[in-house]
Amino acid sequence: MLMIEISEKSKCTGCGACQNICPKNCVEMLADEEGFLYPKVRNEYCINCRLCEKVCDKPGKIITDYSDRAFGVISSRENIRKRSSSGGVFSLLADFILDNDGIVFGAYFNNKWSVEHGYVNTKNDIDKLRGSKYVQSDTRYTYREVKQFLELGKTVLFTGTGCQIKGLKSFLGKDYENLICQDIVCHGVTPPRLLKKYLELLKKKYKSEVRSISFRDKSTGWKNYSVKILFTNGKSYLKRASDDLYMRSFLSKLYLRPSCYECPCKGEKRESDITLGDFWGVNKIMPELDDDNGCSLVIIHSKKGMELFNSIKEYALFKEVEFSKVEQYNKAIIESAEKPQNREKFIKEVNDNFARTIKNYCKIPVFLMVKIKIWRLFASIKK
Repeated sequence: MLMIEISEKSKCTGCGACQNICPKNCVEMLADEEGFLYPKVRNEYCINCRLCEKVCDKPGKIITDYSDRAFGVISSRENIRKRSSSGGVFSLLADFILDNDGIVFGAYFNNKWSVEHGYVNTKNDIDKLRGSKYVQSDTRYTYREVKQFLELGKTVLFTGTGCQIKGLKSFLGKDYENLICQDIVCHGVTPPRLLKKYLELLKKKYKSEVRSISFRDKSTGWKNYSVKILFTNGKSYLKRASDDLYMRSFLSKLYLRPSCYECPCKGEKRESDITLGDFWGVNKIMPELDDDNGCSLVIIHSKKGMELFNSIKEYALFKEVEFSKVEQYNKAIIESAEKPQNREKFIKEVNDNFARTIKNYCKIPVFLMVKIKIWRLFASIKK
């Protein structure tokens, strides 16, 4: 096997467009020494059509004929909002698409607790796509499935990271009126290997298999969210993100994909129709939408995106906000993660000893610890 010509790994996002476009199925996405997926070619089947290279080099089409608009939004369906990472907007969008006989693609945990992309065509299955995953999703052959549904005339809502949207559109090669793309405010992705080590540690401690994972449990509040894991033996794990080993490693940015430090998908203008994220800073910008149960930031990039948003307004509380104000508290919209100098050293050590390495490298700064303690004190007083 030979790797497709990737001179710099920081230039490959692992979107999987090359794998999807290969007519002979000879491109595979395989893990490298860090655990991230990169394309490799099985030369015995390759016909040298070079489609894999062309789809990778294809420039993206940024939507420029629409004046972007930003909103703070919370779903009026409280039971859904409680189970969502932020304000529950994704569920409203997905419900509308499915109510109109459409298809929704997104990331979900498979039965081995790896994250991959797939689709749902009934509202009963939306729950598996809901919530943050904090690990790179394997898009597999979903771009091909998207194209098949589009050619059948189905409306498709494809959700993913900016680079996955870019990969899908590059694969499709043309615009489809019945395709709506929704990306997220992305902070970067970790490899499946890191999540696997984390879960192995917990399964050993609780002597049980995992039944469910929530990286954004709101029982301790939206701003001070927790990680909650349920086990098949009835036991449960609950820790605030600031105390959880996996989230501390993620937030430290020490083990992100190389391309995440030079993300090609940052900026106000995007290839997606809608961007969703947490509306951090809502308590300062529009406190009337902040009850600490979650508020979504919704950025509209196209006419299609606005039409979809208009269709769910009756089920939500919302208020428009200036993008400059949003940007102030949500730098991940426009800025890539900064690469830590000790990244390579951390990766080498964390693969040998997960818990000890994270405790050594991902220590919480004193000022932040004080801030957390003050917040928890006020939270307990409110109760």
